[in-house]
Amino acid sequence: MKKVGIVMGSDSDMPIVRKAIDTLESLGVPYEVHIYSAHRTPEEARAFSVSARKNGFGVIIAAAGMAAHLAGAIAANTTLPVIGIPCKSTTLDGVDALLSTVQMPSGIPVATVAINGGVNAALLSAQILAVEDAELAEKLDDKRRKDSEAVLKKDAAVAEKLNNRL
Repeated sequence: MKKVGIVMGSDSDMPIVRKAIDTLESLGVPYEVHIYSAHRTPEEARAFSVSARKNGFGVIIAAAGMAAHLAGAIAANTTLPVIGIPCKSTTLDGVDALLSTVQMPSGIPVATVAINGGVNAALLSAQILAVEDAELAEKLDDKRRKDSEAVLKKDAAVAEKLNNRL
């Protein structure tokens, strides 16, 4: 199975990245994590991106806040799918990162999940890899089924407690 590359712009992004890691681990998806900055370590970020396919990656997640140029910088140097996680900052609540991540020029696509959307970034990565991996596709189907069952169980509990009380 191909690996998911996870790159964060700063270790302050780790709580969001941790959610992605936990999700990938629950599905048995291999990953590798790095801290590279689009601005402070541009050569290292470029080297990672350029060699990602050769190094066994199938998709890359890039988490960054504020200017959030990391996903775009990664995507500019690889044709692998790149998923940006815009991270919430104290200044503009992550809207700055969201806009930076979604405003990519034609020809350099970056898929974008919600602000702080580590879980969805991991799930989208797994869905991309599952196109060629039936076992992983089954794990994703099973997760969806379990998630649905959990919601219906909560619905039954609230209905029993609150409905038809007269």
